Amino acid sequence: MVVCPETELQMISSNKTTIVFITGAFVHNSCWQEWQNYFEKQGYQTLAPAWPHKGSTAEMLRNNHPDEAIASNRLAALTDYYANIIKQCPGKPVLIGHSIGGLMVQLLLQRGLGSAGVAIHSVPPQGIMTFKLSFLKAGWKALGFFTSTKKSYLMSFKTWQYAFTNGMDNESQRDGYYKYAIPESKLIVRDTISKAAKINFENPHAPLLLTSGSDDHTIPASLNYDNYKKYKKSNSITDYKEFKGRNHFVLGQPTWKEDADYILNWLEKLR
Repeated sequence: MVVCPETELQMISSNKTTIVFITGAFVHNSCWQEWQNYFEKQGYQTLAPAWPHKGSTAEMLRNNHPDEAIASNRLAALTDYYANIIKQCPGKPVLIGHSIGGLMVQLLLQRGLGSAGVAIHSVPPQGIMTFKLSFLKAGWKALGFFTSTKKSYLMSFKTWQYAFTNGMDNESQRDGYYKYAIPESKLIVRDTISKAAKINFENPHAPLLLTSGSDDHTIPASLNYDNYKKYKKSNSITDYKEFKGRNHFVLGQPTWKEDADYILNWLEKLR
């Protein structure tokens, strides 16, 4: 069951390390459920708050599309929203984010909010680009140029197959779509190339792990590696791992536990 941040925060103890999972665009925050179960069994406590205006089920959110409230979400405000949640946690939590959530992990670490961060197939900060065809094809429609920004964008199943679940069988692709696909703000996608996504890469930061997938159409591995290289002068722990065979649906692929195992081991080495 997905509950509101206030309810989740009331259950957080000061005796355990907290992990805040930060959801990416286009998907429901319930995509973290298995990850939460996994890390809680390892002794962590977890939060996976929904984005503003996305507290309903994935099906309800799709049925309410187009949604002006969702369409109004912006990256700067969303980063502040997660910052407020993180500040209410006892101590500094670990931050783990996927896609735009991975970008927010980097932005939040810049603010000193987090004991460590993991950016999974992260949307890169401002200034890191690629002209790979798969990247342009996967993300062009979500930018919504020449369409109203007051209307949310809902990825079609065909686009989902290319942008998220490429390489998977049709049944798994369809199951993932109906479980997790939700409407998105076109403005928040555009904000990822604006100053709202700016990182000062030379600033010191808490330990950061960036992961990528060899088969990701939406965020090619080369983008994540370029992102990683930008931190070379930060004099802070920054690590990188590319996983073979992972697409952008990495959180829900059958191999998700291998990724979680790697992240857990990386976190444990920091202790």
